Amino acid sequence: MEKVLTVSKRKLLAISGTGWMFDALDVGILSFIIAALEKEWHLTPPQMGWIGSVNSIGMAVGALLFGILSDRLGRKPVFMITLLFFAIGSGLSALSPTLAFFLFLRFIIGMGLGGELPVASTLVSESVPAIERGRVVVLLESFWAVGWLIGALISYFIIPDFGWRIALAITAVPALYVIYLRRGLPDSPKFKSVNPSQKESVLQRVQSVWSKPFAASSLMLWVVWFMVVFSYYGIFLWLPSVMVLKGFTLIKSFEYVLIMTLAQLPGYFTAAWLIEKTGRKFVLITFLIGTAISAYLFGHGESLAVLMTAGILLSFFNLGAWGALYAYTPEQYPAAFRGTGSGMAMSFGRIGGILGPLLVGNMVAQKAPSGTIFSLFCIAILIAVLFVWILGKETKQTNVD
Repeated sequence: MEKVLTVSKRKLLAISGTGWMFDALDVGILSFIIAALEKEWHLTPPQMGWIGSVNSIGMAVGALLFGILSDRLGRKPVFMITLLFFAIGSGLSALSPTLAFFLFLRFIIGMGLGGELPVASTLVSESVPAIERGRVVVLLESFWAVGWLIGALISYFIIPDFGWRIALAITAVPALYVIYLRRGLPDSPKFKSVNPSQKESVLQRVQSVWSKPFAASSLMLWVVWFMVVFSYYGIFLWLPSVMVLKGFTLIKSFEYVLIMTLAQLPGYFTAAWLIEKTGRKFVLITFLIGTAISAYLFGHGESLAVLMTAGILLSFFNLGAWGALYAYTPEQYPAAFRGTGSGMAMSFGRIGGILGPLLVGNMVAQKAPSGTIFSLFCIAILIAVLFVWILGKETKQTNVD
């Protein structure tokens, strides 16, 4: 019996993680495409910022819509629909003739990405035993680093010689195969155990998220998601462009960001190892503080050695914090409205993803020093630390039925 459970768990993690990997591949490649589009379409910094922000607008809509739908239709069917949004949107975006058309498709892709992430983490969280729930969800998140790394490799080897359109087309085709694989996945046992007659309406589920027993957790999650997404998209979507602004060529900036990206995997694996030993709060707070310090050092760094060291640490701590946050979020709510609660928190967080790239674009246009820009992200992360410390409750190995 244990062998069957292990195989089933590995299959769930592999198939769910592969879809997650393609999501990360898209977001990762986007940061390089923004830098390439700036040269090809002669974009202004605010226009470059809008590419990342429209993506986050779609993610905000998708997280809210598909999170709510997953509590009504089930985790699995919504899980498959979200990847379809991504695959079709990504394939068509390779044909974009104008910035406006590209932005429209980025919204569609964002809806798929935004819906995928809360539903996938909820499905996996509900499908494994409590004793290893946090570790498995962080391992699911680690597929994000693999996808981002593949995106960096495609960008480095494909975009300079073959262009950004070929790079985008490469990302779309394999995603369709993952949709086929997902047909064999079982739905969440906890979702199936909810009595259909006891399922609440959308309004009731939203009210439950902010009812007295869950209000403090919801406030904490909304603030943390906002600050983490605000800083992540503000920093990482602009990373290759910031390296160019610091005097490096486009090819060199791709190379250096690729090296920084390698640190994401050890960040995830370290968080996965710690999360069942030290608890969610300790891992989240520790990795967020590491992110804040690394962001400050990167923004104020001038030499290549300082920039690379700070960039590697930034990737390590930031992505480890993301893994812990994805494990922590579904554990705040019962199965009846877990998708709604997780989706609402992540949807609100995407507002930060809209503002972050726009803020950087406008500050770059106004010739603001990178140290000033990254100091703002440092402060945002420290605010998130404060809310986790004060309002967060430890959920390690607790019953989340």
